[in-house]
Amino acid sequence: MTGEVLTRADISGDQDVFAVRRLGRRIAELVGMESQDQIRMATALSEIGREVLASGAEGHVTFSLAVDRVVVTVEYGDGHMRPSEGLTLAGRLVDEVTLAVEEGRVTLVKRVPGHRRIPSAAEVRAELAPLAPATALDELREQNKELARTLEEVLRLNGELEETNQGVMALYNQLSAELEETNRGVVALYAELDEKSSQLRSAAEARQRFWASVSHELRLPLTSIIGLVRLMVGHGGQPLSEEQEHQVNLIGGSAETLLGLVGELLDLAKAESGRLDPEPSLVDVVALAEALRGTLHTAVRAEGVGLVIEVSPEVGEMLVDEVMLTRILRNLLSNALKFTQEGEVRLSAEVDPAMAEVVFTISDTGVGIPEEFLERVFEEFFQVPGPLQLKAKGTGLGLPYARRLAEALGGTLELSSTQGEGTTVELRVPHRMASPEIGHVLVADDDAGFRALARRLLFGFAAVVDEAADGYEALERMREHVPDIALVDLFMPRLDGAALRQRMAEDEILREVPVVTVSGALDEQESAHLSLSKHGLRRDRLLETVREAVREAVAARRGGGAGD
Repeated sequence: MTGEVLTRADISGDQDVFAVRRLGRRIAELVGMESQDQIRMATALSEIGREVLASGAEGHVTFSLAVDRVVVTVEYGDGHMRPSEGLTLAGRLVDEVTLAVEEGRVTLVKRVPGHRRIPSAAEVRAELAPLAPATALDELREQNKELARTLEEVLRLNGELEETNQGVMALYNQLSAELEETNRGVVALYAELDEKSSQLRSAAEARQRFWASVSHELRLPLTSIIGLVRLMVGHGGQPLSEEQEHQVNLIGGSAETLLGLVGELLDLAKAESGRLDPEPSLVDVVALAEALRGTLHTAVRAEGVGLVIEVSPEVGEMLVDEVMLTRILRNLLSNALKFTQEGEVRLSAEVDPAMAEVVFTISDTGVGIPEEFLERVFEEFFQVPGPLQLKAKGTGLGLPYARRLAEALGGTLELSSTQGEGTTVELRVPHRMASPEIGHVLVADDDAGFRALARRLLFGFAAVVDEAADGYEALERMREHVPDIALVDLFMPRLDGAALRQRMAEDEILREVPVVTVSGALDEQESAHLSLSKHGLRRDRLLETVREAVREAVAARRGGGAGD
């Protein structure tokens, strides 16, 4: 719908172009357009008029007024107008330009400001009636006036811009000084943090050496005490009175308890220092579960609680450190039996194909754990207060140690419980049934949580997974032991992912190490070639991306070698 017709005009020569231009400017003025929009409207009509003449045709121009816009239709008959520079310029000056080549028509649309009253078509026609035909000289004078007004406006704006620039420069200088001062503070803070980190590492190493030394020194005398007790109460020893035998057995039991505690402390110290290195082998999970049933048979009979074991046939054999897995499950089952007075303790194992993990679930019908203690049970030496603790005589190291072992296997250990109803512990371990596909992977990321996730997802797929908390540490570790591939976070302190890749490209050896970029700033849908989003990262996606990066690196090396 084009609206009501305001006026019509013909274009057959240059004089007509001036007249159409003048009509367009006057109509724009009458409907309430600003001065700049009036000039834009007039200039757009000049360009279209010249294009009509250049096409070798005559034009018929119709001005119409719709509800909120002025519509100009230029019909040029048999001309050969095509998209051109003039049409492009006209399109920039008005809201819409449409060229219908087959119909021989150009339509221009210019919207009218909504904040002003728009006169009726009759009112506009009445104002246009006395408008005298425009001559080239009249139009030139009008354009000169417009140019002078525009120049004055430009000069005014230049003055304002100069004042604004002065203010911006003053603000820039002030901010530069403040930023320089802040940078000096940041540098000093980084130096202090480096020093504190060094002190913490030294303290941690000293503590680990202390535990290792103390554990070693305590084990020897405790083992001797246990051996002597067994000699005293065993066959071939001198007869003891009933009371003496009871006392000696108490000594032996206490020594064995203390030896177990020392062993747990030593293992926990190893876990904290990262020296728990799994030694994967193919393990029959059904046989392992049945062995645990036999080990815990005595405890089950003593407690009078049922022990149910269910292993899904899909689990079969898995590549895992058998000793670590056995310790975790035995620890969790022993805990469940200690705090279950009636009912059953159940161990189930099944495969989660989406995450390529074996899920071990240990559930009981015991006393449960109050909600406020659900996280504290993973603190060393913490024990949930209650009457059963006196009977169980635990050390408070079992669950923390089990979680550390689970993390060393690349898995997770989570606990849920309802007081008075029982407890459920879920252990997830990567399910691999073959030898590792890749040797050494370096994960460079300042997010410890993501490093733990990557280690978990890569377990069994990579023989060695190394970690670095920033770009500088990653460079040091790569120069010590060149990895087969690196997972690099984009945003790291000190040296970010982009700078790290640049340093690697400048190194003759490290430039050949394939890199997969990871970032928390991407969504899964935005992950690009050889880059991954941290959000919802799945094992299958990570492994396929790593494989692709390694394949491309191998192909590039072969291609480079062939060209030498």
